[in-house]
Amino acid sequence: MSLMESGKVLPLTAVAWTSNTGCCPKDFTLISITVDGVAANFTRGFGMKSGYYLCYSKDLKGSVVVSDIQVISDKDSIPHGYSYIREFLDSKTTVSKKKRVIVRTSPVANVEMAVLDIKLTAKSKMLLQHYTYVGDINGYVLWCRKGPFSSPAPKAKPRSISLEIRSLSLEEPSAPALPLRSRDLPPIPQQSRLSNRRHSLNAGDVQNTCADSSLQAITALDGVPFSLHPDFDLQANGTALQLNSQLNIHIKSVRDIENEYNYTFTVEESAAKRIRPSVST
Repeated sequence: MSLMESGKVLPLTAVAWTSNTGCCPKDFTLISITVDGVAANFTRGFGMKSGYYLCYSKDLKGSVVVSDIQVISDKDSIPHGYSYIREFLDSKTTVSKKKRVIVRTSPVANVEMAVLDIKLTAKSKMLLQHYTYVGDINGYVLWCRKGPFSSPAPKAKPRSISLEIRSLSLEEPSAPALPLRSRDLPPIPQQSRLSNRRHSLNAGDVQNTCADSSLQAITALDGVPFSLHPDFDLQANGTALQLNSQLNIHIKSVRDIENEYNYTFTVEESAAKRIRPSVST
């Protein structure tokens, strides 16, 4: 009960009729005894000498589950979405059924509540806790339990590993990588026009830099010549004084700056001291 209440139980995937354990498939479980200890053989109402039992499966290979189960009369029409349960009987077995068991199956991904278990009782007055009454069949009572279920985790399929992948096994240490020599490096393309920054690079720095990083260091300004405007070129004009006269630059000394921006703050100081003005008599 604890497994069912926690939801960690597999749902039913199929329900069927079978004659005996020999006819019952390997992935099915035969219900041979009722909950109250009576043989669960349905032959007494059908005039048969061979057995006639209910069995169920919980094999999820088909990716479908039993979402509902009902018992209907042979004169009733089968509801939409339901189907008669399968039969695994002897080749010579013929059965006349007054009542039929039908089930509704749904894909595992489309349902959250499914039939988790079915049981049989011989006494109609007996009630099974946590089970739902389904119907009477030839003196037996069919019960089912519904609830949430947990699907097993899918197993990963083995993959074929090629010889090249096997050679990369981590168990075998790989040979240490040898340092690159100068002759192993690709030749550096020569550019007709280089900036001052790239022109100042040493030959050793160029050899120690990989080809990818050198390409990434090139910017849009590489190759563009840099020069000052003639008005600001000292060498072209001759002297710095001529430049200063053109720009009207006046260089001030420390004393000039103190005299120009000196402020005694006497007004603020007198206001802070609150000195009353003297009145002449």
